[in-house]
Amino acid sequence: MKDCWNPWHGCRKYSEGCLNCYVYRRDASVGRDASQVQKTREFFLPLQKSRGGEWKIPPGSLLYTCMTSDFFLEEADLWRPEAWEIMRKRPDVRFHIITKRVLRVKDCLPPDWGDGYSNVVLGATCENQRRAQERMDAFLALPVREKFLICEPLLGPIDFSPWLPGDIREIIVGGESGPGARELRYEWVLSLRAQCERAKIGFHFKQTGANFVKDGRRYFLERALQIPQARKANIDLPRVSSPENWVYITQRTQGGDFL
Repeated sequence: MKDCWNPWHGCRKYSEGCLNCYVYRRDASVGRDASQVQKTREFFLPLQKSRGGEWKIPPGSLLYTCMTSDFFLEEADLWRPEAWEIMRKRPDVRFHIITKRVLRVKDCLPPDWGDGYSNVVLGATCENQRRAQERMDAFLALPVREKFLICEPLLGPIDFSPWLPGDIREIIVGGESGPGARELRYEWVLSLRAQCERAKIGFHFKQTGANFVKDGRRYFLERALQIPQARKANIDLPRVSSPENWVYITQRTQGGDFL
């Protein structure tokens, strides 16, 4: 089972990838200010049980954490220790965290972290070469059991070869969606795939974004087509074995023709 847990909501724009943030766009559509960070009513969701005494988040679930904020946001410093404690109490749930604030992570880890909680996976966002240069050394130095990179939105070519494989297990790539979406060029995607292949790590082309350039042609794609088109490219690479014997689906294919 895959689900989301948003212990707090709202964020501050941090780098180039945040320009057209979907959270800001969605909140604005209902008259809400996404820059206001607030603890949510679902803060204790992973510990909640049904009337029958069963976990609302079943054992074995993959829980995407803080998807409408950043787990390492400064405004959440007072809430984060309790969130870590919730994760510690659910070792049977896989917590999947993505952050742009890589430089803050080390100072935000709990006292009993050691070499990492076995059920916490951490991903660093790098949207361009500048942010890769800024974040990668600090990210690789972190004591985390499982790490991945996410380049979404990918805003330009990135050369990760100085850092790969390190302890990176996968790179996930995607374009930008919504009004004013910046372009994703297919050659940037293929370059990252080639780097993953050389490093023998996983690669996942998640979605094309709304403004996709391939073979010199520009495609403006509706949201409903962005994930299917990426799947039709059929360029994913299996990720390396995960610790703790967790099972992942690695090949995501779909019939039909790519653009």
